[in-house]
Amino acid sequence: MRTTLILAALLAAAPFAAAAEGLSYSYVEGGWNRTEITVNGDSDDLDGGYLRGSWQIAEPVYLLAGYQRATKDFNLGSGFVLEGTLQQASVGIGYRQEMTERVEFIADISVLRSKVESDLRLRGRSVDDSSDTSSLGFGNLGLRGKPSPRTEAWIKAGYIDGSDVDEGEFVGTLGGQVNFTKTWGIVAEAQFIDNANQYRVGVRASF
Repeated sequence: MRTTLILAALLAAAPFAAAAEGLSYSYVEGGWNRTEITVNGDSDDLDGGYLRGSWQIAEPVYLLAGYQRATKDFNLGSGFVLEGTLQQASVGIGYRQEMTERVEFIADISVLRSKVESDLRLRGRSVDDSSDTSSLGFGNLGLRGKPSPRTEAWIKAGYIDGSDVDEGEFVGTLGGQVNFTKTWGIVAEAQFIDNANQYRVGVRASF
């Protein structure tokens, strides 16, 4: 009887264990994001939300898309408030190659569109506004793996550039996930770029 119960428990756990060994490239994720901007030694944080996802269209290939928005109000005194908004949208394609049972090589390229808006308000009424939009190319190379059945980590090195900026910048990305079930997990990620770091914490549903 005891042997039968142990066997039943192992069979029940098998689907999750098998899925945990692999890495899902089809998921939807959303949560909180912070953009930390530094200008002339002074830094400001813009907080907001983000939504992104991935869809595997072939064994080594997957599509990527994302959107995020962050805002902050700057009190200028005398009733004036400047509302700053940063919006970013991206779409791209990625490639994966298994290196070991737990580690994969990943690479992706994306088009990133950023829009910065400012709205000057006097006691709640808009008196002036402006916006600026830029389109950039963004490429990454990195590693993604599973340190344990319920955890995941990734590290990427990238470069971002485009005709709308004076010069390109190198980007470093470090992230991880803790899985609670086969589908659901908590994700945290930090992206480091000169004068504009970004941090995200969210919930991911993998399929």
